[in-house]
Amino acid sequence: MAVFLRGVYESEESNLHGDSYFFYDPERKFPFATLLTSNAHDQASDLDRPGVFRLNIGVGSDTYHSMFGQQPPFPRDGGIVNTGHDFTALDQIMPHPVYAAMSWVCVLNPGEATLEAVKRLLAEAYELDVKKHAERKARGGS
Repeated sequence: MAVFLRGVYESEESNLHGDSYFFYDPERKFPFATLLTSNAHDQASDLDRPGVFRLNIGVGSDTYHSMFGQQPPFPRDGGIVNTGHDFTALDQIMPHPVYAAMSWVCVLNPGEATLEAVKRLLAEAYELDVKKHAERKARGGS
C-alpha cells in the first residue's frame, strides 16, 4: 500500500516507528493518509498481529455521512469510538477507532473486497489536502 501511495500521489512521506504518514502539504500540517503497523497509537485494531496494518484515510464529511451516518464524538480518556464495528476485522472499511469524529475512515489490510473503494477514498482525501493547502497559501499561511 505504501508503494501505491508513493507512486500515485505527489506527496511527502514521513516515517516514525514503522508507521508512514502521507502529506500533500510540504509543511506537514496533517496527513491525508497514514499506514500504521503497531499498537503504539491505539490498541483498537490489534495491529501487533503478524502482517496486519491499518490504512487510515481522511475523507470529507459528506462521504463519511454517506457511509456511516453522523460522526461519533471523540472518545474519552484515550478510548475508542462506539460505532459497533469490529476494529480488528480485515478488509472492511469502517470508521477510524479514534478519529472518526474528524471524518477519518480505516481499513485493515485492504484487499479484493475494498481495493476499488479505497482508491476512491484516497483520491478524495488527497484532493481535500491539496485544496486545504491552496486555501492556506491564498490566505498567506504555509
